[in-house]
Amino acid sequence: MLRRNRALTPGQSPYRVSPDSVAVSGAEVTARLQDGAAAGAVPLRLTLTALADTTVRLFVVEETPLRPRYSPQYALERPPTADPAGFKVVSQTAERLHLSFGTDGQLVLSYEPFQLEVARAGTTVITVNSAGLFNFEHYRPKPQPKEAAAEAEGGEASDQEQPAADSEQPGQWEENFKTHRDSKPHGPSSVGVDVTFPGSAHVYGIPEHADNFALSDTKSGEPYRLYNLDVFEYEVGNPMALYGSVPVVLSQSATHGAAGVFWHNAAETWVDVRSEPDSGLVSTVTSYLGGSRAQASKHLHWISESGALDVFLMLGPTAADVMRQYKQLTGVTQLPPLFALGYHQCRWNYNDQRDVAEVDSQLDRHDLPFDTIWLDIEHTDGKRYFTWDSHKFPSPEEMIRNVTSRGRKMVTIIDPHIKRDNGYFVHADATANGYYVKDRDGNDFDGWCWPGSSGYLDFFNPAVQEYWASRFQLDNYKGSTLDLYTWNDMNEPSVFNGPEVTMHKDAQHHGGWEHRDLHNEYGMLVPMATARGQVARSGGTLRPFTLTRAAFAGSQRFGAKWTGDNTAQWSHLKHSLPMLLSSSVAGISFIGADIGGFFGDPDPQMLVRWYQASAFQPFMRAHAHIDTRRREPYLFGEETTRLVRAALRQRYRFLPLWYTLFYENELTGMPPMRPLFFSFPGDTSVYGTDDEYLIGEALLVHPQTEQDGRSVSVYFPGADTVWYDVDTAERFVHGTSTVSTPLDKIPVYQRSGTIVPTKERPRRASAHQASDPYTLTVALDAAWTATGTLYTDDGASFSYKDGQHIYRRLSFENNTLKSSAISGSGETAGWVERVVVLGLDKVPKSVTVTSSGREENLDFKYDKDLLRLVIRKPAVNAGADWSIVIA
Repeated sequence: MLRRNRALTPGQSPYRVSPDSVAVSGAEVTARLQDGAAAGAVPLRLTLTALADTTVRLFVVEETPLRPRYSPQYALERPPTADPAGFKVVSQTAERLHLSFGTDGQLVLSYEPFQLEVARAGTTVITVNSAGLFNFEHYRPKPQPKEAAAEAEGGEASDQEQPAADSEQPGQWEENFKTHRDSKPHGPSSVGVDVTFPGSAHVYGIPEHADNFALSDTKSGEPYRLYNLDVFEYEVGNPMALYGSVPVVLSQSATHGAAGVFWHNAAETWVDVRSEPDSGLVSTVTSYLGGSRAQASKHLHWISESGALDVFLMLGPTAADVMRQYKQLTGVTQLPPLFALGYHQCRWNYNDQRDVAEVDSQLDRHDLPFDTIWLDIEHTDGKRYFTWDSHKFPSPEEMIRNVTSRGRKMVTIIDPHIKRDNGYFVHADATANGYYVKDRDGNDFDGWCWPGSSGYLDFFNPAVQEYWASRFQLDNYKGSTLDLYTWNDMNEPSVFNGPEVTMHKDAQHHGGWEHRDLHNEYGMLVPMATARGQVARSGGTLRPFTLTRAAFAGSQRFGAKWTGDNTAQWSHLKHSLPMLLSSSVAGISFIGADIGGFFGDPDPQMLVRWYQASAFQPFMRAHAHIDTRRREPYLFGEETTRLVRAALRQRYRFLPLWYTLFYENELTGMPPMRPLFFSFPGDTSVYGTDDEYLIGEALLVHPQTEQDGRSVSVYFPGADTVWYDVDTAERFVHGTSTVSTPLDKIPVYQRSGTIVPTKERPRRASAHQASDPYTLTVALDAAWTATGTLYTDDGASFSYKDGQHIYRRLSFENNTLKSSAISGSGETAGWVERVVVLGLDKVPKSVTVTSSGREENLDFKYDKDLLRLVIRKPAVNAGADWSIVIA
């Protein structure tokens, strides 16, 4: 499949659109597409749809297929909404169709060769098949050997119905991988096409790969592979497949803005990336629209083993617009419960209840804040999920209550492979009801995983989803409570004795689909059903929390993801930054990497630096392999404990900001962790930056990821922007500065023009911060203005969706800081304890607060060297309207 498609030579495509087949109806265009160079070519049906929010869908299948082509069933949150205004015909000739749509969109469909160009505001932003690499392997009967065919027909063999090349090329109808045979009963069915971003030199996304954030050119090596796999000790700087596959890319250009492409296909997928400086490949169509003939461009050649050719073209024009457009398609991360944004303590494995109690106690004793303790596979009865080892964990409910009595939660691992034991209730239910994936012969698929011989639940069967969800009811999952949450691992799926440690492609799923058709989608259905079960067990009142290793487009709707089994190496710490950025721009916003590396034993320096980096990343968890030395942060001596404590306190200090950003992520699709170009799109020097990043609009983070590193070169973007060290208030202006990074330093800076809420009182868990007061840090821009937001709710329930929340706009203008309502009618005991104003270059005469008709003078302190004003105890409720005037 890959070899055949990669062998295609860029040039004029043999595929052409039949002009007399083109029909425009509302928001839809249909046409017949055919390979004009192949005798007896099967006609294809092409459909273009104008969707709401400046997005176009291209969908191609056979007109009369021998069998249906698979389209992912769960990636899209709902059927996409067509643009009510539809397409408007600008012109239609024998050569092409020119349409307009939306506010400023244009589309040109060229007939011979087939080519598609999409423009925004007169500028071409995406072309399809401009390199002529469109390929569609239609379903066909398996060819017989010529001798057998001749005998069957009573004459000489004929090549009319099937080109000889199809039967001569190896691997099309059967293929061996080491000791495994792929029967390929339906033959070759790959689809592929090139997509070009004119004017762009940078594209991002298609996680998961341990590579640079800006995608590298691949034509001289291996393409990026999207095929969910359980990879042991993965390499960095490599396009190899890992645990997740999210086939979406984002392009950024200073001249053309941002655009995106979502390849809606769940089969094994490869993406070749090529840069073309001053390319003329798109000149024919761009000249038709009056565009430039010569411009840099980025070409992506998408290839999938099977399925429909289904592509969403998102026209931006900004990165925020593309995030919103993608959100409209696949959804967003729902606001997590607050505890999920705290620190998670995990390893394979905490040995027993006594071990859990000891870790809980020691973390408290050393003032190391945390929110959750996790249990890996050894907590179960012989790897039978939804059970407990009665010798090691005789009283699980008591254990959970002891942990949660201090405001914390617990998490247990529950994987989708099921021990084949007739005495195990899940296996008995699955066998009796036909819940397992089948092998190619129709028998229950039998693979090897942690329990040994295992069956794999077929989550594409709605009955299996309901069954799995029901297992989380408290009376079904004995020993569980509402404070126990779930970690779904090994859901690629991992099959130890399978090809590439996964399931055979010719395994059979509900609906008659082969595993090859939907492999990358399988993993997301496990946390989907898990989250559904968690919601149901509370009667629909409490938010779920799940962690998944495997992911596909849409996985963000069901919880958090981590980057899998990394290693205690500095290179893995360094590559965690671009990995998290790649996931963030692909919609997987609740993302993190295991602190310290899963494999190996980090030394104290590496461990400290990893905690520091993770403190400013969306999901923060420490985890380790069973064969590693224990590495709880209190085991490395007083100095290391102090440094880790400081990093953890930074995490909890900024929880109000994280929580606000995750709420806004649900509203807009904007990830909390962002590349610099999201806020500085005109600065092309940051397009390749992946060693520093933004938290929202306000914070710039540049972790130290080098061994023995004592300084970092921080680039401060924004010509008129000042950046303030969040600890010292030291000022930095536009340009690159060398910043000292002793082992206790995390380079984090607040941007001028922003207001950041924090909670400064050290607590042992997020639950204990609920009534704590806020500090508001106001960093003034050159015009002496600043803005920010603050969100809070009960931290656990869905009542925030019914208005039981507080969402405030914070603004500073004309020497006045104001808080005003955006939405919500909730209440909070939190109050504003302190206001810090940075960049104030004059000594105030007075500071006055007004709230609920009350006006009062406030105490303040001004530091002329730091240009910092500290206002003490305004004593206003964080959910109320108020103003503070500086005179």
